[in-house]
This record gives sequence, structure tokens and C-alpha cells, in this order.
Amino acid sequence: MSADPAWPALPVAEWAPTRDTLQLWTQIVGKIRLASTPLMNHWWNVTLHVTARGLTTSLIPFGARGFQIDFDLLAQRLDISVSDGTQASMALTPGPVADFYAELMAKLRHLELDAQIWTMPVEIPEAVPFDTDIQHTTYNGEHAQRFWRALVQMDRVFEVFRSRFVGKVSPVHLFWGALDLAVTRFSGRPAPPHPGGAPHCGPHVMHEAYSHEVSSAGYWPGPDGEGVFYSYAYPIPDGYAETDIDIPSARYDHVLGEFILPYEAVRTASDPDRALLSFLQATYETAADLAQWDRRALERPH
Repeated sequence: MSADPAWPALPVAEWAPTRDTLQLWTQIVGKIRLASTPLMNHWWNVTLHVTARGLTTSLIPFGARGFQIDFDLLAQRLDISVSDGTQASMALTPGPVADFYAELMAKLRHLELDAQIWTMPVEIPEAVPFDTDIQHTTYNGEHAQRFWRALVQMDRVFEVFRSRFVGKVSPVHLFWGALDLAVTRFSGRPAPPHPGGAPHCGPHVMHEAYSHEVSSAGYWPGPDGEGVFYSYAYPIPDGYAETDIDIPSARYDHVLGEFILPYEAVRTASDPDRALLSFLQATYETAADLAQWDRRALERPH
């Protein structure tokens, strides 16, 4: 059992059907943000953020108005709030993704916030368009809430790790392509064009995401167990995959091309924060040292 009950168990085999539905819902909402915001470096304009009640788009501009969409995972509700005081909500309940898509788009039109999005999910093999998806229907609010409670803890630890870097570093944010919470550090040097390969993502997507050299870390709720914390470098420096980072339960996964640490190993540690920070720090230092980053200029002494 966990030494800290704030870190809930997340058995993938138990909650995967809800995870897959929630991922598609977040993709719909994320694509609405994508359609309404100017491109920001590395697609930071499309991400979602952890809140005290769930996930949010944060403020989205829409002409002279602004709006945001929030997943309230305590009340099991999706809220649309507009800067002119209008609002709309819909319950988060089991049912086809196609119905969720239709209801959300209807509410946006009613609020005069019509947003045109590409309905094909990204980064999901053999995906079907949102508006025709009647396959994904499972939603267990308790499972989704457990995932969010874990994200609250991760977000807090990731922010501590982020604070140690004074160079260019991303916000802590959730990328809905893979439903992963991530934070990325940059050396400041350009990177070679990324080869791409993610399902339904054109080359320009990865070229923008990896335009500059990175050390990136996060949590992904897959593929099994209770999901994994990950850390990778792009481009991969020589010797990276062969390095022993000396973190219990962590290893380099040659299929994924990144270091991984099972979520369960952090959850059940006597000090989960320390276990996770140690993994983040060790994998970053491995990438930065092998790639000869100017660490003295990029890091805050701590």
C-alpha cells in the first residue's frame, strides 16, 4: 500500500476503458482550443492544465470575448464559461463519444462560439472520427477522479522540478494526444528535423514540437501496470540509452526510447515526492551532460 494516500492506485487494466473515453473527450476540447488560438512554440497553445477540480483549457480568445472549458471531475460535469457572463454545462456520463461531440458542439453554437475542428483523433492507431465514434462509451467517474487526483500530486512535484531551471522550460501541462502530463527543458540549441510517425500527425506537428533540443519528462497512463513516469531526450545523445541512472525500479525502455519509472514504484515509496524528483533529476542530468548543455547557465542553484 502507498505510504501516502494522496497518491491513488491507477491500475490500467481496471480503468483503461474510462481512460480511452476521457482521452477522446480531452482531444475534442483540446482541438477547440487549437482552432481558436494562435500557434505558440511547441504547441503550448493546445494543452490542458490541472485545476483544483479537474482540467481546464484556460482562457481562449474568441473575438472580443473569451471562454474556457473545464472538466469538473468532482461534480462530473463539463462547464463552458464565457467572459460575457453566459455559460453552459453538460454531464459527464457514459455514452458514445459521438454523442459527447454533438452535445458539446451544439452548446458552443448556442453560445455563439462555433469552432470548426478536424474530427480525427491524433496519436491513436486505428482511430475513428469523433462524430462517428460509437465504440467508446465507458465512463466511470470515480476512475477519472482518481486519475485527476494523481495528476494533482504529479503537477506539484513537476512544478518543483521546473523551478530548478532558469533556461527555457515549458509549463507543466497535459498533452491530450497521449493524455500525458509533461514538462520539458530546452538547451537553447536547434534540433534536427524530427522523423515523425505518430498516427494522424503530419510531419509539421513533430517538427514544431521538437524544433529545439529537449529533455522532457512526464507521466503516461499506459501501457500496463499503473502507467509510467518517463524521461527522454531529443536528439538522443550518444550513450544515453546505456547509462545506469541508479534509480530503483527505473530502466531504459528500448521500445519506447526513454527511461521509465513505474507509477506504482513512486506511489508506494516511503517518500513519493523524493522518489519522483530523483528520477526527474537523474534522467535530466544524464541527457544534459551527454549532450554538453551549459548547465551552469541553465540551472538555478538548489
